[in-house]
Amino acid sequence: MDLSLLPDGGTGWLDASGEASDVVLSTRVRLARNVEGYAFTGRARDGERLRVLGQLRDAMPRIPSLSRGVLVRVDELGVPDRQLLHERHLISKELAGLEGALPVRSGAALVLADTASVMVNEEDHLRLQAMRSGFDAAGAYALAAQLDAEIGAQVPFAWHDEFGFLTACPTNTGTGMRASVLIHLPGLVLTKEIAKVLAGLQQMGLTYRGLYGEGSEVVGNFFQISNQTTLGRSEEELLEHLTRVVRHVVEREEEARRILLRDAGYIIEDKLWRAYGTLRYARSLTFDEAMNFLSGVRLAVSLKLMRSPTVYTLNKLLIHCQAAHVAQFDGRAALTDGDASVARARYVREMLATEAGTHG
Repeated sequence: MDLSLLPDGGTGWLDASGEASDVVLSTRVRLARNVEGYAFTGRARDGERLRVLGQLRDAMPRIPSLSRGVLVRVDELGVPDRQLLHERHLISKELAGLEGALPVRSGAALVLADTASVMVNEEDHLRLQAMRSGFDAAGAYALAAQLDAEIGAQVPFAWHDEFGFLTACPTNTGTGMRASVLIHLPGLVLTKEIAKVLAGLQQMGLTYRGLYGEGSEVVGNFFQISNQTTLGRSEEELLEHLTRVVRHVVEREEEARRILLRDAGYIIEDKLWRAYGTLRYARSLTFDEAMNFLSGVRLAVSLKLMRSPTVYTLNKLLIHCQAAHVAQFDGRAALTDGDASVARARYVREMLATEAGTHG
């Protein structure tokens, strides 16, 4: 699959713009919707899922946000291409059919436009998504809400007067909204304050996960923070609560970074420059190693201990260091772990050498 055919390659959210972009990589708002008259995706027959896809495809010319979008039939892609889309945060592991022995569902698809996207036949019939660079919950919600209104005018959604939007998972019933931020918290990890902060999130009705949401591990000090429930509160209330809490977490992280510089300046500076040196010259890097060293360099750039690489380059490396991207860079469909580590290190060296204006 030629990812250059997708709007911005599907990674416009990496451009490092937006509020607090050195701490918050991106903000996403996702709305779960189901089409009236069909069984939920997990119980639907193949024909029903295909009809759901057909309804959205036929309506796309009348949906302004999607009229120039690209429709990708995920169920017709091979594993490497599905993995690429997952690594770019465009589709979930479930939609990509990457969860154990579960196959790709018939009718699984992605519609990607300039400002928003739709996963078709994931856990729910439609998962409307909008992603923004940096900390921008209001901007992401505005885009998602516009798409929701436009699709809802063309496709009837399953709705209950008492419960709101009906969803396959009861925790999504109501608004069907999941708002999340992808945030980098190395300062809180290094000052050993992270456990308190994460416990506080859960007490305030939020949850945290790894780089790829539910079921994923935390690597490179990257966390995904999101609302836990959707029933009984309006979208505006959920967003206001998330915004207030995340802004507090950002302040805690910035304070932790100041403490590190004040109390252990030369130790931290040495540690972060060693991370850069490893990335710059290593001949083999596992994914976890790359994430951890990139975390260090990202912190150094934020603390102005380094002038380069740019945050945009670091964001790009975060995505392109993953297995399917590394294999594509190496010109192969798949790589062994050892070959992937060698190819990953070579890709990182070339990226950093280009940015530094040298060769290595």
